[in-house]
Amino acid sequence: MAKLEKDVEEPSTSEVFKKYPAFLEDHHALHFVCDTVRMSLSGAVSPFELDQMMELDMEVHHSEASTPVSALMTVSDALPGLGIVAAVLGVVITMGSLGGPPDQIGHKVAAALVGTFLGILMCYGFCSPLAENMSKINDAESQYYHSLRVALIAFAKGMAPVLAVEFARRTIPSECRPGFKEFELATKGGPPPPAAAPADAKAA
Repeated sequence: MAKLEKDVEEPSTSEVFKKYPAFLEDHHALHFVCDTVRMSLSGAVSPFELDQMMELDMEVHHSEASTPVSALMTVSDALPGLGIVAAVLGVVITMGSLGGPPDQIGHKVAAALVGTFLGILMCYGFCSPLAENMSKINDAESQYYHSLRVALIAFAKGMAPVLAVEFARRTIPSECRPGFKEFELATKGGPPPPAAAPADAKAA
């Protein structure tokens, strides 16, 4: 743990973090890890209190990330109502034009229907799917932070780094969780397993 002090104090110059440029560019995750390790290095915070601090940090970050989603969902819910308002307004205008040329009445009715169509299309065709997709991205990011949290807590409790990463691996959803052999090769930095020889080569 003491060897990480310089890395967490100056992550931009750290040889450890430079190996992972994608993580180094993720400022939220970088500060999340560095601040947690820094508090653990101080020795004044127990692993239980450290876990609570990370949970609070995750809640604040998730709340901030959910604000645009909530705003977009509000707009999406309002769009069908605006379409109805456009339809009613179009009917009112059409009623005021009764007795006029049929082509003008048809034009005003069409405008009213287009207003309704646009309200429904923007709601169910654009805004609502976009908000749902943003929500899924936020959920995936929360799962990512949860994995970091589990690894950091295990490490703060004195577990070996490999075991701490194994704890984090168990929190990854099954559809993207690496297998144990893949995890072992990644942590040990070994070469990939050799490809199986074809049957004719074995016979030869």
